[in-house]
Amino acid sequence: MRKIPATIVTGFLGAGKTSLIRHLLAHGHGRRIALVINEFGALGIDRELLLGCGDAACTAEDVVELANGCICCTVAEDFLPALTRLLDRAAPPEHIIIETSGLALPKPLIQAFLWPEIRARVTVDGVVTMIDIAAVAEGRFADAALPKPSHDNPLEEVLGDQLAASDLVILNKTDLIAAAALAAAERAIAARLRPGVSMLRAMHGRVSPTVLLGLAAAAEEDLASRPSHHDSEAEHDHEDFESFVVATGPINDPASFAQRLRAVMAQHGILRLKGFLDVPGAAFRQVVQAVGPRVEHYFDRPWAGGEARLSRLVVIGLKGLDRAAIAAALEA
Repeated sequence: MRKIPATIVTGFLGAGKTSLIRHLLAHGHGRRIALVINEFGALGIDRELLLGCGDAACTAEDVVELANGCICCTVAEDFLPALTRLLDRAAPPEHIIIETSGLALPKPLIQAFLWPEIRARVTVDGVVTMIDIAAVAEGRFADAALPKPSHDNPLEEVLGDQLAASDLVILNKTDLIAAAALAAAERAIAARLRPGVSMLRAMHGRVSPTVLLGLAAAAEEDLASRPSHHDSEAEHDHEDFESFVVATGPINDPASFAQRLRAVMAQHGILRLKGFLDVPGAAFRQVVQAVGPRVEHYFDRPWAGGEARLSRLVVIGLKGLDRAAIAAALEA
């Protein structure tokens, strides 16, 4: 019996994983693809974004959400049961895409594919790592040019594990930096990769499905070549990071609100912010996506009949965020 291929899409917060998947679905040419979406925060945003994309490939039953915790820490409790349910369908998917949280470590997830319940039925076709190359060039990962992960930098530590597990690395957001800075950041990333790992440039997550799917890496059979600095640990956690949700109320002026978000993120060192806004008088829900100094906002779908028009944002950062001050600034 042919194993169903699964692609793990990893990458740090705001790298463009969901944009990559949306583009993949829009150009999948009718292939039956199921998605497992993992969120670090309690409020699921990425699944809603995929369901709101208006594409017939994004059906509710094909998009499984695992929220409120990184998938690498809840493999047995959440991921394996969810994957088994997909495999047990009368018409199982032809391909499974797993979008990890931006803080997830890929290796524990790859190891899960060796569990007897699924080993004979599914294989890791490849681990695709999205890199916000503009953020690397800006120094967001301060130690990104070092040959080994720094245990003093939680951001770089996560990035190091994601790169070590990769079969394909996508340097996203190349349109946001100059050619010389891009080339330098590209060299720094290339120095961190295992031999034979491919790397390509992209904008807005636009990568052909023929490049992403069919890598045939069987990554679960190749764990020894994918070292992690957590290999010696019996278990791990994400105690360096935290997440919470802020309800902001209606937003009358989205442009001014975006300026406020930039200021709040810079003042409090927020790593990632995303959510949905209620703009009075607008029939459509507004999406807001923010990472570093960059804030995007756009309308994605109409508010459904009877749906509560709520403005809610997920805030993610290093442990110690001043939640009260951040909430007060966003609610002002």
